[in-house]
Amino acid sequence: MNRSMHSRFRSASLLALAAVMACGEAPAAESPVVETVDPGTFLVLSDTMLPEVVEASAVTEPIVRATLSTKLMGHVTAVMAREGESVRAGAPLVRLDARDVAARREQAEASLRGAEAAQREAALHAGRMRALHADSAAPRALVDAAEASLTRAEQATLSARAAVTEVGLLSEYAEVRAPFDGVVVQRLVDPGAFVTPGAPLVVIENPSRLRVVATVPPPAAAALRRGATVRVSIEGVAVSGVIEGIVPVPGASLANVQVLVENAARRFSSGSAATVSLGGELRTVLLVPTAALVRSGDLTGVRVRSAGGTVTRWVRLGRPHDAAIEVLSGVAAGDTIIVPAGPAGA
Repeated sequence: MNRSMHSRFRSASLLALAAVMACGEAPAAESPVVETVDPGTFLVLSDTMLPEVVEASAVTEPIVRATLSTKLMGHVTAVMAREGESVRAGAPLVRLDARDVAARREQAEASLRGAEAAQREAALHAGRMRALHADSAAPRALVDAAEASLTRAEQATLSARAAVTEVGLLSEYAEVRAPFDGVVVQRLVDPGAFVTPGAPLVVIENPSRLRVVATVPPPAAAALRRGATVRVSIEGVAVSGVIEGIVPVPGASLANVQVLVENAARRFSSGSAATVSLGGELRTVLLVPTAALVRSGDLTGVRVRSAGGTVTRWVRLGRPHDAAIEVLSGVAAGDTIIVPAGPAGA
């Protein structure tokens, strides 16, 4: 090996040793220069004013819900309702033994027939008395008595008809039907059970629209308006909701924000955990497009343009905002970052 080759080998060895020693140092806030030509778009970061987000936990509940009962006393003969089953308005759900009601209806109808016969007889008698009085064959007192009898007979007929109608209405309670389209969420009786008037039989609800009630402090509720759109997360799924109303909580420095969520596809059920995100006072944040993020293991960073080329600077992230995310530390307003032309993190 001549002197020139020996000198070049010694220089390369020193450079390799220096690189090995550098690898043993603690990691810095940014990586070494990785390239001098930066593909993608340059973006100068600037502060953005966003409302402070207040997140309130809540539970979904149906707007339309009914606990069905009956006005009758008797035994349950059939239960057609099944929990979780969708039913149409008017569908029979529970049937009761209506033999007692049927007997009462027959009795009421018999009384009505008797009253109507008595009324016809009284009308004939009153007609005869009027004719005799016109021929001066009967005194006025007999006519008045006949007219009074006819009036009593007419009233008795009206009373008998009302009794038939009342029994007919009672007979309708022998079969409990769905008052609206919905889902059976609870079945409270089985065939053979003895029920009394007012006892709950079936619970049905319509889940096509849900109400979410979030309790928030007054400052968060002050900026809200009825009809405004807010973000709601139900079981981790983000949806939009419309504020129905804002009601102060009696005896507490809080307010209930009622939010309506459309659920025509019945994607969510009542009683689901929900989170309502409400905007509050404005604050200054630094937003970075999510497409600009690069990841290395547990670290997340952005490529920052510097005088010597492009460096990767590790950052601490905050809340996401659509296609951007808050950056809490690592970069500052005025820094120029690279947004790659390809997928995020490429």
